[in-house]
Amino acid sequence: MKILIVEDDFTSRLLLQEILKDYGICHIAVNGKEAVVAATTAREAGEPYDLICLDIMMPELDGQDALRQIRAHEESQGVISTQGAKIMMITALGDIKNVHAAYGNLCDGYLAKPIHKAKLLNDMRQLKLID
Repeated sequence: MKILIVEDDFTSRLLLQEILKDYGICHIAVNGKEAVVAATTAREAGEPYDLICLDIMMPELDGQDALRQIRAHEESQGVISTQGAKIMMITALGDIKNVHAAYGNLCDGYLAKPIHKAKLLNDMRQLKLID
């Protein structure tokens, strides 16, 4: 599995990387702008990400805008969201407004921080990324 971790907080980024390293290769982006570039470059190279873990509150471009841009790029390539990367929002923002916005922007999952390994892995199972 090819994984993109998009997180500006070093500790959260390290924790996600530690949890996910046994499930595939992990790439890192520290803001939404880098995430969009990484996701679009990977898709255009024919090697798209299977999972993108996307924080919402980040500098340069927030996670909601990055999510919209990644999905728009997939669509421009003829890929519908259900066949594109599985995008899981992993964020401290657990309010209904942000959850609703993320699903409206076609995320596949939403996990509120603090990150719990068991919950993350369960969500990955539900997305059929792992057994």
